[in-house]
Amino acid sequence: MMSSSTDVAAPAPKKTSWPELAGKTIKEAREIILKDMPDADIVVLPEGSPVTKDFRTNRVRIFVGTVEGTPHVG
Repeated sequence: MMSSSTDVAAPAPKKTSWPELAGKTIKEAREIILKDMPDADIVVLPEGSPVTKDFRTNRVRIFVGTVEGTPHVG
């Protein structure tokens, strides 16, 4: 009886959150997000903005504080 062993690694899960971007500029945040998720549709909004509840797998919203101008990615 032959043993079949599959050592194929599962693909890494798609990144959906970037908490490490807090304090980065919008430009830096965009570059890092696009490096991790090249097909990202990045939308920059003021923190607290109303948003639609529709789910899009390629959309990333960057919420920017009005005083600091630093992103909160969610």
